[in-house]
Amino acid sequence: MKRTYRVGIAGCGKVAHLHARAIADLESIELVGVWSRTWANAVEFADSYEVKACERIAEMVRNESIDIVIVCTPHPFHADSVEEAARAGAHVLVEKPLASTLADCDRMIEVCRAKGVKLGVVSQRRWYEASIRVKAAIDAGKIGKPILGTVVMLGWRDQSYYDMDEWRGTWAMEGGGVMVNQAPHPLDLFLWYMGDVEEVYGIRRNLNHPGIEVEDTAVAVVKFKSGAIGNIVLSNSQKPGLYAKVHVHGENGASVGTQPEGGSMFIAGSTSVMEPAINDLWTVPGEEDFREQWIREDTASFGAVDPTVHYIGLQIQDMAESIDEEREPAVTGYEGRKVVELFTAIYRSTRDNGPIRFPLSAEEDREDMDGRLG
Repeated sequence: MKRTYRVGIAGCGKVAHLHARAIADLESIELVGVWSRTWANAVEFADSYEVKACERIAEMVRNESIDIVIVCTPHPFHADSVEEAARAGAHVLVEKPLASTLADCDRMIEVCRAKGVKLGVVSQRRWYEASIRVKAAIDAGKIGKPILGTVVMLGWRDQSYYDMDEWRGTWAMEGGGVMVNQAPHPLDLFLWYMGDVEEVYGIRRNLNHPGIEVEDTAVAVVKFKSGAIGNIVLSNSQKPGLYAKVHVHGENGASVGTQPEGGSMFIAGSTSVMEPAINDLWTVPGEEDFREQWIREDTASFGAVDPTVHYIGLQIQDMAESIDEEREPAVTGYEGRKVVELFTAIYRSTRDNGPIRFPLSAEEDREDMDGRLG
């Protein structure tokens, strides 16, 4: 790259440590400052990584000459952090999801556009080798036109998980449940593979977590603008956690898929990745026998790195290169908004007991948090 890019982190919770460790492994990218909503957390984090603790994001950007701010605050606080960073002149990479509401998404996208800075959304599973193979096969026409897509994520969260932090399990502080916190990664892959949505009918429920406000389960049927259809099944109710799978079936009868999560689900700062991401489904003519080789290769690749850090590092690297090359980052704010639009449609569909047509705009005339409280 042309120069060293200076990075600041906003929000010093568990996932922020993964970003700090990823940056330490990157050339030409340097962590120089941190900010937290709680000053003591900022000081402790800064001392751990020998960087500057700052009382304001804008102060951090200006005083430390920050190029990129990585936002790691709880979801409902993303918009304020992004706006302050963008107005101070920094490009911004936001942890998933971009926000918990469409209104916040639109606010972030607009302020970054107005200030001429880039906005990216952390979606590091797009850099998994198995994920890339699925996208490449679709783009190369190996399955013909995608006609059916499925997402199945069967995980587990117990009450101790929600007790880790004050914001977990609440509408006001987490912004949602399994759809908002655990599902954005597989939903992002689903949309990356299948394209733009036309209509969604969905249901969300809290089935076996009485100690939290938010949903632990969601199911939806999706119509795509391409004419394809899809199905979504998301749950935090299967102990100890089974898998997340994204499968795409083509008009020529061939199918491709990835299992980006296997076994007990990863919890930032508490657990490691349990199983390597693999291509669990592959029936492309002439390539049926490749899958076992790829599984061996991907298992070795995951074992050679810390996957919780390595793939985040690849996306941070892409963010810096997008500045260098004067292009958009691989996963833009608009791409991040699509995930929020999808789970918002499921909330609204549950509230309205009917299908939701796309595109969705923020509901400025209601106070039910885009259908969550209805």
